[in-house]
Amino acid sequence: MQKSRIYYSAYNTITGVISNVILILVGFLAQTVFIKLMGKEFLGVNSLFSNIITFLCIADLGLGTSIIYKLYKPIADKDNKRIKSLLDFYKNCYRVIAIVVFVIGFILTFFVENIVGTVTVDISLKLVYLLFLVNTVVSYVMAYKRSLIYAYQKNYIINIVHVGCVVILNFLQLLILYFTKNYYMYLIVKILCTFVENLILTFIANKDYGEIIRIKADKISKEDKADIYQKMKAMFCHKLGSFFVNGTDNIIISKYLGVITVGLYSNYYMIISGVQGIFNQIITSTTASVGNMLVTESNEVCVSIFKKIRFLNFWIAAFSGVCLLVIMDSFINLWLGSDYILSQGVLLVLVFNYFQKTMRATYGAFKDAAGIFYEDRMVPIIESILNIVFSIIFVKYFGLAGVFLGTLISGFVLWGYGYPKYVYKKILKGSYLDYFKETISYILLFIVIALFTYYISLKLIITNAILKFVINCCISVVIPNIIMIIIFRNNSNFLYYKDMIFAYLLKKRGDKIEK
Repeated sequence: MQKSRIYYSAYNTITGVISNVILILVGFLAQTVFIKLMGKEFLGVNSLFSNIITFLCIADLGLGTSIIYKLYKPIADKDNKRIKSLLDFYKNCYRVIAIVVFVIGFILTFFVENIVGTVTVDISLKLVYLLFLVNTVVSYVMAYKRSLIYAYQKNYIINIVHVGCVVILNFLQLLILYFTKNYYMYLIVKILCTFVENLILTFIANKDYGEIIRIKADKISKEDKADIYQKMKAMFCHKLGSFFVNGTDNIIISKYLGVITVGLYSNYYMIISGVQGIFNQIITSTTASVGNMLVTESNEVCVSIFKKIRFLNFWIAAFSGVCLLVIMDSFINLWLGSDYILSQGVLLVLVFNYFQKTMRATYGAFKDAAGIFYEDRMVPIIESILNIVFSIIFVKYFGLAGVFLGTLISGFVLWGYGYPKYVYKKILKGSYLDYFKETISYILLFIVIALFTYYISLKLIITNAILKFVINCCISVVIPNIIMIIIFRNNSNFLYYKDMIFAYLLKKRGDKIEK
């Protein structure tokens, strides 16, 4: 059992990283063609509606997460009847959610033009929005069966199917744009591909778990229902907070700065979120192992492992953050042209925002592994309120940078309250003083490394766009890593990973010699 769990975790991590890389590459191609054929304003509308629809997805109240969590034990106990009861409950809930999402979404149709503002492109904003809405509703159709695949730790199947469908979707969409430039058909084919993806996963679930699905089970127990509802309440707060922190930026930008600015920012967002998705896979894949460790090992061992994972998290966040800061503008210039480059102030705030969000991965893994959802349910709500208030205030004084500055400041609610109280103190039994000393030292170190590396890149005046991009890549790879190696050369966490890497390389060398 332990071996299979480790095997599935590793396989899920590998396929997750590969899937993210493929999705980024496909996204670049699709976005490039979309911009060339449709222009900035269409890109802004597309990005804005994607954000609005994200808000409607809150209506699932975290049901998927709650159900999957509840499936673990009956799967371990091979209690197929209870598994089926949970699935039936899941199916019925999602039917209700699909109806609720459609009704609320349809009501919002009457306010779409006020949210978007003035556009010059010749499209019906209401019709475009309704197509986005239909795609969301379709995503709930048959979706409940994929929870079985998740619960049996076979995420890699979902990753493979999703990537395949996204590649086909983008290919069809690009053909439609190239030959017809019909934005409505572009959205309709997305609806069809969403339905096909769920259909394929349903077929796989029926094939692999047909014995469970065909069972005539009783209704879910009152105890299970009560537990699920409690977790749903907590997850709703987390999802609501997450949307208002991450999903309202485009709405505020559109309202105060215009839909074209949304389009310009969407290019940066695609790159940053893609990089974050890749590196977060490395840390979040430890959640299952952390959960096992928290119930089997001493507190000293847990603290030691936490610090090792957080050290790795910092190195990843700092290195990738510096890469984004140094490379981003030269890449955008090479990719789309200088007209699509945002100001240095915006880039700096975006990168520091990226760093603080990426550094959350370790704390999130420990919090999720310990099952802490209900206790801190109000933290994301407070964070989201502060985010909206600060973003609206700052956008008036600092423009686009002010929107993300508000997000950055609101994030300190987690760093200053949520993480020290519910992770460092509650789980690891540490002191607040140690937490703040270690956290502030990591933040200051990143700021110094990032600004120093960025300063060097700015001092090199290179007019050739390709050469500038290549030089910036070299600078961002070499300088931050050398600085961190010098600083941490005697650090126990650094020595741990250094010894692990050398041991692996020596083993590989020994295997080759034996052959």
